[in-house]
Amino acid sequence: MKAARPAPRSSLPAALIALYRATEYRATLAGPPGGGSLILRIDEYCAPLSRLLAASGCQCAAFITAWNPRGARLDPAENRSAARRLRRRLARFVPAGHIFKGAGCDPSGVWPAEASLLTLGLGLEMAQALGREFRQNAIVWAGPDAIPRLILLR
Repeated sequence: MKAARPAPRSSLPAALIALYRATEYRATLAGPPGGGSLILRIDEYCAPLSRLLAASGCQCAAFITAWNPRGARLDPAENRSAARRLRRRLARFVPAGHIFKGAGCDPSGVWPAEASLLTLGLGLEMAQALGREFRQNAIVWAGPDAIPRLILLR
């Protein structure tokens, strides 16, 4: 079920915001093969995320990347280096068992998938601060309702 949200103010082009909203935010979870993944879609309730939050005792989750700051495509080695730095930063705030590998995937295939991390228990303010630190245009964040929201940072 989609939850209606007013359009936030942003300096980002409307087409870029639309691309972020259409992106599938995929995460691979620990567990049996084939049963350990989820797909987050903006403003759509995610039952697997709800179950994951309940099982972990966490009230929120953030989906964040360090790839391609400000939407500028970087060399893959630079992106991998930034992703390692982000993981180290996240490890300061949440247990390792609450960080899962993921990827932001453009269903149209125009933009290549960006390696990302789904992090349980990372509050909105800290998630925004990390997104800004890694020069991202946006992050995805969900509260206890398990509805991922696009949080624009510019």
